[in-house]
Amino acid sequence: MQDATFAMRSKADAVKEPTKSNSLLEVLVERIVTGVFPAGSKISEPELARQFAVSRGPLREAMMRVEALGLVERIPHVGARVVDLSPQKLAEIYAVREALEGMAARQACEKMTDEEIAGLESLLQTHQAHIEQVDGASYFHQHGDFDFHYRIIKASRNSKLISLLCDELYHLLRMYRYQSPRSHSRPERALNEHTQILAAIKDRDGELAEMLMRRHIMRSRTLIESQLKQG
Repeated sequence: MQDATFAMRSKADAVKEPTKSNSLLEVLVERIVTGVFPAGSKISEPELARQFAVSRGPLREAMMRVEALGLVERIPHVGARVVDLSPQKLAEIYAVREALEGMAARQACEKMTDEEIAGLESLLQTHQAHIEQVDGASYFHQHGDFDFHYRIIKASRNSKLISLLCDELYHLLRMYRYQSPRSHSRPERALNEHTQILAAIKDRDGELAEMLMRRHIMRSRTLIESQLKQG
């Protein structure tokens, strides 16, 4: 009976540990993305363990996953620290994003269902209402801007593109966008470009959709790059 009880407890603990690690991962990601843990700052794992009252196992698992997302880097003799926001890193990421999301838009033209297209139309209507309500102030601080891109990437049905763009680059891009100055943002222009991309997808014009997506991302990169240099 004791062995059975022990086995049951062990099984329950095995279920709890990943859950704890997952919830800790979400907290760490959001704190890094929003700047609670500033770019370039050192992360003390013992301090995190005390703060969140977790054992080293779940914390280590969460930190490994945050590192895999590119939000944290380990430096010899220094330890773990939040990645720096630099124009060079941004340019590299956006160059990759421009090529891959252009490809995703082209493939979404072939794979996207009419229901998914209708959902995108509804999403952009929501974005328009949000921009009008807040005068564009927080459009890029929401998941919404990325949700448009996210849905198109998912609709490509290309597992490799989805893995690269939605898992490996998603939160790093959110970090750059969230922490970059918004004084020169153009939310109305971005929304208009989203609308043009959607129109191309509705027409099933893959070549046009890819060109518009690449141009849209290139403009975003140029804008954010200039903001980071000014900041």
